Amino acid sequence: MEFERYNSDGTKRTDEGERKHKFSMIPVVIVIIAALFVLLNSLVITKENQFKLIRQFGRVERVQTRAGLSFKIPFVESVDTIPKELLIYDLPASDVITSDKKTMIVDSYVLWHVTDPLKFAQTLSGSVSNAEGRIDAIVYNATKNTISNMKQDEVIRSRDGKMTITVEEDTSEVKNNDLEISGAKEEVVEITSLTEKIMEQINHVEDQYGIELMAVEVKKLDLPDDNKQAVYARMISERENIAAQYTAEGKSEAKMIRNTTDKEVSIMLSDAGAKAEATVAEGEAEYMRILSDAYSDPQKTDFYSFVRALDALKESVKGENKTVILSDDSPIAQIFNGQY
Repeated sequence: MEFERYNSDGTKRTDEGERKHKFSMIPVVIVIIAALFVLLNSLVITKENQFKLIRQFGRVERVQTRAGLSFKIPFVESVDTIPKELLIYDLPASDVITSDKKTMIVDSYVLWHVTDPLKFAQTLSGSVSNAEGRIDAIVYNATKNTISNMKQDEVIRSRDGKMTITVEEDTSEVKNNDLEISGAKEEVVEITSLTEKIMEQINHVEDQYGIELMAVEVKKLDLPDDNKQAVYARMISERENIAAQYTAEGKSEAKMIRNTTDKEVSIMLSDAGAKAEATVAEGEAEYMRILSDAYSDPQKTDFYSFVRALDALKESVKGENKTVILSDDSPIAQIFNGQY
């Protein structure tokens, strides 16, 4: 089946007319493509994490700091992109020497961002790698200068900005038979950290290069392998000396406690013995007084003689032998004979 096509004026379209129509459309398409190309080349899309530098023949004409669409002159102006977000740079581990000539290995990283894109482009060509090279040199010099003015133990103590100190208090003393011990105790105090001291050495980067170092963090602080054993041995020796000191102080306090306790026990035993002797003396005196009162009355004398005779008999028949042999003149026999 063959279809017939017609022109816009109603006449039948021939093959030759169709070819002419197609050729007449080519300039229109070319113009549309060229217009789109020019339009796209004129657009500048700035994202939230970007700065855009608009250059004209290499010279920066303006800086686009806000996110959104903007325009430039096509084929005349070019665009460079500079990061706006927070960047991290991991410095390679480096050796530094302390003031007491000890070598330490410091591994750190830096958080930084661009604050002045124009100055960043003028001084560092807008290159992140150039900026990292400058940051590497600046941070390393600051770290070296900081640690070179500190001893090794000071560097270690200032690692996290806190230090444990020992506070000495009054000596022990005895109150109310109790020994009150008040010795040394440990407290944690805030000190200037190593990173804060390093940051104090860095104060010209923003003015000079248009970037800001937000933080310098030491992620690893170590000793060279050939020095570790010697340092560990010295640390062990120091800890043993501290332990020996604590042991000696503990023994001294224990001896003081024992001496005080023995003294208190001796005093208490002496007081108790004196009170017991006094009580016994008082009892014997009362006993003698009762006997004296009893024997002063004849009736009471007979009664007490009878009771004492019974007590004597009771004591004599203890055990398995229950037989008592008495003479006629025995006081006990006289009791049973009714002579009392």
